[in-house]
Amino acid sequence: MDILTIRGGKSLRGEVLVEGAKNAALPEMVAALLTTEPVTLENVPNVRDISTMAALLRSFGVRVEHDAEGRRLSLRAEDLHTRRASYNLVRTMRASILTLGALLAREGRAEVSLPGGCAIGTRPINLHLEGLKKLGASVAVEHGYVHATAKRLRGAEIFFDTKTVTGTENLMMAASLAEGTTVLQNAACEPEVSDLAEMLGAMGAHIEGAGTDVLTIHGGTPLRGVEHRVVGDRIVAGTFLAAAALTRGAVRTAGVRPAHLRAFLDKLHDAGVRLEEADDAVAVRPSDDTLRARDMVTQPYPGIATDLQAQYMALMTQAHGTAVIEETIFENRFMHVSELLRMGADIRLDGSTAVVRGPTPLTGAHVMATDLRASASLVLAGLAADDETVVHRVYHLDRGYERIEEKLRALGADVERREE
Repeated sequence: MDILTIRGGKSLRGEVLVEGAKNAALPEMVAALLTTEPVTLENVPNVRDISTMAALLRSFGVRVEHDAEGRRLSLRAEDLHTRRASYNLVRTMRASILTLGALLAREGRAEVSLPGGCAIGTRPINLHLEGLKKLGASVAVEHGYVHATAKRLRGAEIFFDTKTVTGTENLMMAASLAEGTTVLQNAACEPEVSDLAEMLGAMGAHIEGAGTDVLTIHGGTPLRGVEHRVVGDRIVAGTFLAAAALTRGAVRTAGVRPAHLRAFLDKLHDAGVRLEEADDAVAVRPSDDTLRARDMVTQPYPGIATDLQAQYMALMTQAHGTAVIEETIFENRFMHVSELLRMGADIRLDGSTAVVRGPTPLTGAHVMATDLRASASLVLAGLAADDETVVHRVYHLDRGYERIEEKLRALGADVERREE
């Protein structure tokens, strides 16, 4: 098992190219199930979750091929020999549930194991299942599997009780092949959802309202193959921007749209971080201004993403004053707090709220990653800490960050990956 060793105290400087968003690439890989024609994805991140999804799709009979650098992915779902997503493949990644809607719409039946992934909350899939029932499917959960059947899905009006990104994506894909018109109300507005809608549109689906909370899908038309470029990963970009601010550095993140990070960038600016924006890049610039503590609340897009909460908390340990951070999306997303405390942070938890007082000197320690974004926060804290920090269980990090230690070293960090 790999660990990361970080010797902190170095200011990050330079430019980093942000990879494609894994949270866009994963549903777009699944969308290949909706057609028998070739699908090509460009700007695919070379991360563990992509490999897991590729293995799952291959288990159905999809031909999946990577180019030499792993950036270009070719998929063809011409002949499927199973409609069952087994537990062994699904248990490590929640996005596997996305295959349910696509398989059901194309094949008329699907069996998908209840998903796993990071232990940051229960994240129930009831909204997915209720939506598929409204499209005309028969759905049952038995022995840890979702069993769904339908002779023909038909359009319906579906209201989500709460925002759900994967639920929106699952039903949008199913509705693209369903007969008639489907309206998804209170749909997720995340850029990754809009990127999937753009891809489905290029495949021949008729989707209105992408980027809003009402999606209208006119289905029933066979979909064709497509070449699509995956949108840049706003969470990876936000992580590097927080790292630059935390180390009082100057880093330009290229390959990301600033509009996709607007709420987070506004928060950084309010905290005293000097930023510059271009069409497809954001930069943290050197500044002598004091880093100021500012409160933050995680919210569905266009609010600040829960996936940036842990990184922002690491930043606030070095800000002057008291920051109140409220987590509204997942109930177990403060598991990094105990590890930050080991490094000297002053954080008090009260239910779904964390109170961070700073600045406090951080010192290196052995810390344990518990989930993907918690891993990132510990790496950021290590960059700002005195002495050596050792981050264990970095396989969590590898699920969503592409060669992060190499990119940090290119910016001047002292980071090494080695076997434990």
